[in-house]
Amino acid sequence: MLARWLLGTGLVTWRYLWETTPLHRGGECQGDETDLPPRLPPGALDSRVQLAQDGCGPLFHRLFRVRIADADIGPGRLLEWICCDFKRFVPSEVVDIHTGELREHGLDVADELLVEMPGPWNGPVKVVHRGVDRLHLVTLRGHMEAGQVQFRAREDDGLLVFEIELWACPSNRLVHLLYSHLRLAKEIQLNMWVRFCLSAASMSGGRPVDGVHIRTRWLELPERTPARPQPSSGKSSSSGAPSQEVPPGGAVGEPRASWDHRRKDSR
Repeated sequence: MLARWLLGTGLVTWRYLWETTPLHRGGECQGDETDLPPRLPPGALDSRVQLAQDGCGPLFHRLFRVRIADADIGPGRLLEWICCDFKRFVPSEVVDIHTGELREHGLDVADELLVEMPGPWNGPVKVVHRGVDRLHLVTLRGHMEAGQVQFRAREDDGLLVFEIELWACPSNRLVHLLYSHLRLAKEIQLNMWVRFCLSAASMSGGRPVDGVHIRTRWLELPERTPARPQPSSGKSSSSGAPSQEVPPGGAVGEPRASWDHRRKDSR
């Protein structure tokens, strides 16, 4: 732990300062109801799940995207590698990943991970959906954030596109101070997910086309963040998971429209 505090944090900071990959932040703006998190399947909810409405401060909706050229593998294979060896995609200098006994195909519904970081930043999460093109996690009690995160891969115009999308509030007032005001935790999160995107590009055998794109929208709500309206139908997961409810416009945990489409429609 001491080595991770002193050596690891220093090394990650040095690499971050000298990072040559272009980072396109795309500005930060206030969002709307389309930025609310996806509704979770009822079977995923229990007393340990930490939803956005359990947090403190604004809801942050962030998207990290990298487009990869000359990849040796397709989106399904990349997601499979993430599920089987999640630890290889995070900055190992400051982050360690602990999982229970996994099956041969790796992470699946109800499996848990503990993301161990310096200080009081350990982040327990649980898998709520695994498909051929996405992995969907929810935070558990004790995590510094309250919300959800998705990892997605797809093909677009001959390129492999990898995305990480988050919907989360700070879990308490201290994290709210460090994340929303001092922005320290926010930059640490950005560094971690940028490194994850670059690792995905490297593991695929390809190269980032134009760096990593980051977009952030936030909602300052007087009340805690509600879930999306109850969907009316469902489909089963491609990995053999139990039947899960489907929101209007996509699979379980899938936003109603892409970020770009939402911004275009709101004009």
